[in-house]
Amino acid sequence: MAERPLNVCVLGGTGFVGTELVTRLVRAGHNVRVAARRHASGNHLRVLPTCELVIANIHDTRTLGYLFTGMDVVINLVGILNEQGRATFRRVHVELAMRIIEAMRAQRVRRLLHMSALAAGATAPSHYLRSKAEAEAQIRVAATTIDSTTFRPSVIFGPHDSLTNRFAGLLRTTHGMLPLARAKARFAPVYVGDVVEAFVHAMTDRTTIGKSLELCGPDVMTLEQLVQLTAKAAGLPCHILRLPDFVAALQGTFMGMLPGKPFTRDNYRSLTIDSVCKQNGFATLGIQPVRMEAAISGYLGEHSFQHQLDTYRRSFG
Repeated sequence: MAERPLNVCVLGGTGFVGTELVTRLVRAGHNVRVAARRHASGNHLRVLPTCELVIANIHDTRTLGYLFTGMDVVINLVGILNEQGRATFRRVHVELAMRIIEAMRAQRVRRLLHMSALAAGATAPSHYLRSKAEAEAQIRVAATTIDSTTFRPSVIFGPHDSLTNRFAGLLRTTHGMLPLARAKARFAPVYVGDVVEAFVHAMTDRTTIGKSLELCGPDVMTLEQLVQLTAKAAGLPCHILRLPDFVAALQGTFMGMLPGKPFTRDNYRSLTIDSVCKQNGFATLGIQPVRMEAAISGYLGEHSFQHQLDTYRRSFG
């Protein structure tokens, strides 16, 4: 913990990782300002004693300036997996990073923690990964005035995630039958609590300034193995149909036209490159990440609160 409480502004603080991080920061005694698009998305944070929820448009530089007033640290967790209307990869990833830098300079805030993605690169196969890399490039250019640390996690799992919970939901709906694109794509799933710990540690560790830290769990597994582990933890049947690449690409095109875009052609392209670490960012931070198998049953298993709630709902369905 820092010698004094810090004033921290978290963008994207109402989401999956953000909720875990904001809660952890408050417990550590810090003062946290969270920007939200609407009241409903941040109501669950209002019970935290040193958390200030501000309804704001974070894509406006002047609004960001207000949000950053008096802050010691800015944390950017904002990201999208698919484009929707005005929420394009360029606007949400690249242009927002540029506005954050501009507003931090105006308010003389130096410390920035930025969430990127593993495998982001200028020549990456998907627009998502290329836009994440472009945002990183903007932050590196600002190094003379901004003390930044960038995090590049593999897929993140944990309670309320959109990964294992979505697969569990699909398996329940289809009685275990699941057509799967890029079943052999490799990941190193990382627990949300470990990602949050990395952010909290780096916030006051000046040796991380200027670094890009890759965050991976201790186990490398294929997407198929990840789904099988999810099914096992949730006590569900699992029969995977491995889709050929040309069928998976067509699936992305078709599902990308559905409401909510459950899977897109760009998602498919992201899956064509493995999401595994080349360096161990957790070792740099002195953190030992937990294994997925050890953590997943705690929120998907038969004794978890969510499992008991689902059972109760089905009994009265």
